Amino acid sequence: MTTWFITGASRGIGREIAEQALRRGDRVAATLRRPEQLDGLAEEYGDRLWRRRLDVRDSARIEAVMAQAFADHERIDVVVSNAGLGVFGAAEDLTDEQVEGTVATNLTGSIQLARRAVPHLRAQGGGVFVQLSSMGGHLTFPGFAIYHATKWGIEGYFETLAAEVAPFGIKTVLVEPGMVRTSFYDAAERVPLSAPYRGGPADAPRPRVEDMPASQSGVAHATIEAALSDDPPLRLLLNSDAYDAVTATVRGRLASLVGQRDTAYAADAEYPALSA
Repeated sequence: MTTWFITGASRGIGREIAEQALRRGDRVAATLRRPEQLDGLAEEYGDRLWRRRLDVRDSARIEAVMAQAFADHERIDVVVSNAGLGVFGAAEDLTDEQVEGTVATNLTGSIQLARRAVPHLRAQGGGVFVQLSSMGGHLTFPGFAIYHATKWGIEGYFETLAAEVAPFGIKTVLVEPGMVRTSFYDAAERVPLSAPYRGGPADAPRPRVEDMPASQSGVAHATIEAALSDDPPLRLLLNSDAYDAVTATVRGRLASLVGQRDTAYAADAEYPALSA
């Protein structure tokens, strides 16, 4: 029986992973800001579901809940960092609170969760840390800048962390879905565009959940399968739209960089000082 620790388990992919894990017969330590949202699962699965209140913006609370979860379970095999939010709007138009709140939840909260989990995973001899990222950690859409900033940041953090913790038997997986039918888009804030941005790139129609090409159940299933595999990938790119968009973006970025080879190498030389 596998034991999972999941943040942001109230809805979306986090909730789906929790439900699928419970249906498999596993144990789930679920954290969310309103534990009562899982009352139905608690009635159905009893003591295989452990619940605690957690807002990942509170680092002290992360530490306390993480310690309690490991103390209450013989072992936690997989930690899933799923809590996150989004804000649609031109970068200039966002409030300081929206910028700071998104960074605190998506980036700082994920980093602090990993920092608190690693000592426990190391002490038990290893485990898997799954971080929900996005195809938006490789490419960008106008009107979603602060979300992309957090996902690009978390990609760099976990690529570094993966190398640091590998000697302890800890494996990390960055899950990078495309456009998935979840409540994430309905919950995301939408900031009205100021006059200079109307009619520009940031003024594109916002995505609707019913138009998303992929289901959260497929993403959750693929995530579970990867986490339980013998050799999970560092990056798990999921859904056809993500595969097509990310591979095209990476190829284009590589072509641009290759075209700068001569300029890059020339910068190694000392530049002659200008005469007075």
